[in-house]
Amino acid sequence: MRGRYEGLLNVVRFNWPKYGLGVIVLVVMVVGACLLDGEFASAFKVIATLSGIALLLPLLVSHWIYDRSALYELPGLSHLPADWTGTLLNLNAGFDESSAIISEHWPLCRLIASDFYRADRHTEHSIERARARYPPFPGTMAVTADLDVLETGSMDVVHAFLSLHEVRDVAERERWFASIRRVLRPEGRCIITEHQRDLPNFIAFNFGFLHFHSRSSWLQAFRDAGFRVERTTMTTPFITTYTLQLR
Repeated sequence: MRGRYEGLLNVVRFNWPKYGLGVIVLVVMVVGACLLDGEFASAFKVIATLSGIALLLPLLVSHWIYDRSALYELPGLSHLPADWTGTLLNLNAGFDESSAIISEHWPLCRLIASDFYRADRHTEHSIERARARYPPFPGTMAVTADLDVLETGSMDVVHAFLSLHEVRDVAERERWFASIRRVLRPEGRCIITEHQRDLPNFIAFNFGFLHFHSRSSWLQAFRDAGFRVERTTMTTPFITTYTLQLR
């Protein structure tokens, strides 16, 4: 059971150096605005206002996305009946928030929880903090982009929940989608849920949106691997879920 503010608190916990620095900047600007006069005071007030917005807006949006939306109902899987018995590969990048939900909602499915995080390749320090706080889902196995531990055509669904954006290298991303295509059954589905590098995420997270991939880059990766987009689902203006089908 997720807490009412768990998503917001996790954002702060995992990114506390960034928010700590933001608080320091805000305090310095407010003190400067109070102590100075004239144009300097006005400049400090403007910077303090902008700093406050840059600090608070991402937190408010994060609370909306991670605590107040239907994101953790896993919209890409909502069509599956409760007694579904298929095989699902769940891809995670060091922090798995979805395997427990899948196990609870679809208890009869064969769930393969996997973790492709490598500290030398996926360099987000926030993931290290998340891993320190939350243990992996029981039975999680380590995988690489080749998915060589899985047989060809063995998966009904491959599900990647807020994880594949951690693959920064284009060639590695191509390997991932080629491997996903290989392990899927012909009638299978690949479900990708991600933030995107777009205007809403820029407004919400300012330059943090550069950590995400653009819609065009996702669509190009899908096409190159032989997928077509069957359905696109928006969960708030900031989260997109692609349901992919083999062409």
